[in-house]
Amino acid sequence: MLMKKLLESAGFVCLSAEDVDTALEILEKDIPDLIISDIEMPEKDGFLFRELTLKNKLLKEIPFLFLTSHNQEIFIQRGLDLKAIDYIPKKIPQNQLISKINNILATVQEQKEKSINELKLIADKLNLKNVPSKGIKLKNFEINIFHQPFQNHPGGDFIDFIKVNDRYTFLVFGDVMGKKWGAWFFSFTFLSYIRSAIRICVFDGNVSVAQIMQRINQVIHVDEFLDDIYSTLSLVLIDDEEKKITYSGASDLPLLLYRNQEKKITQFKSKGLLLGFFENGNYSEQEVDNQLGDQVFLLSDGAIDFESNGVKKTDINFFIQQLEDLLEKEMSFKAISDKIFYREKYQVDDCSLIQIKRI
Repeated sequence: MLMKKLLESAGFVCLSAEDVDTALEILEKDIPDLIISDIEMPEKDGFLFRELTLKNKLLKEIPFLFLTSHNQEIFIQRGLDLKAIDYIPKKIPQNQLISKINNILATVQEQKEKSINELKLIADKLNLKNVPSKGIKLKNFEINIFHQPFQNHPGGDFIDFIKVNDRYTFLVFGDVMGKKWGAWFFSFTFLSYIRSAIRICVFDGNVSVAQIMQRINQVIHVDEFLDDIYSTLSLVLIDDEEKKITYSGASDLPLLLYRNQEKKITQFKSKGLLLGFFENGNYSEQEVDNQLGDQVFLLSDGAIDFESNGVKKTDINFFIQQLEDLLEKEMSFKAISDKIFYREKYQVDDCSLIQIKRI
């Protein structure tokens, strides 16, 4: 308890447990940046605790420190054999303890940044992108995109335009559940399936977004590679000839329609399930009636998530109110994006916003 109070006074957030089983229960819900463990504990000792964390793929990479009053070489060697970073003697001076922990976390962060930079360099060389660099312009519609990855690390948001012919263009917008590079990696697999399903359905004369969504879902559901990997999806068909927009969604946020005459936003909510969750995702489609000057918006969770007093909050109504106020001033899409996603805003996830404007 004394160490917990000391670390908290130095700015760390600490979770504590009196035994190994309690610690493992905590680790099922919270993944820390560092684990400090005593050696002598009731029933299970620190060495067994370390062995259990090494067997868990979610815990084995977390830096692990032993806290002990033992200084015998045999104990030290056993701990090092279990890939513990270091030992902390119980009588260590407070300033040395804080410095040691700060140095360890700084080293881990530097290694993460190095790995991320190497991956980004490879991705750039291979031209691997899951978000287009700019929007597109059709005869009767203009599509603009804003995308800001979390902490400048590619994440799970993915966007694509699939222009079938001069009449039909599909807009694909999804978010793979997960964080950073893991979600980014799987996003390309989802995009591949989605692109293939759209092309095959179109070749068969089928442009129903609900039926295409179901075809995508069936393929992903049986893919063992994507077992326990899920994604939201918004699938929009733009009929440039008939000036129609048709929409289907899979556990995505509502599609927003700003009616220029009324200066109000209407929400279109989908009932479809996450891609791959069940064999039948219960997908339906809605026609989004639009007139000249109307604007359709699609957004990711990160666009409505924010942190307040250390707590993550979500408020789509606040976002809609902001968007309505800015649209009423007839601001450009870039100006709207700059206003909503200003640099000082504390971002907690990838932020993506897509505008489809009838021109």
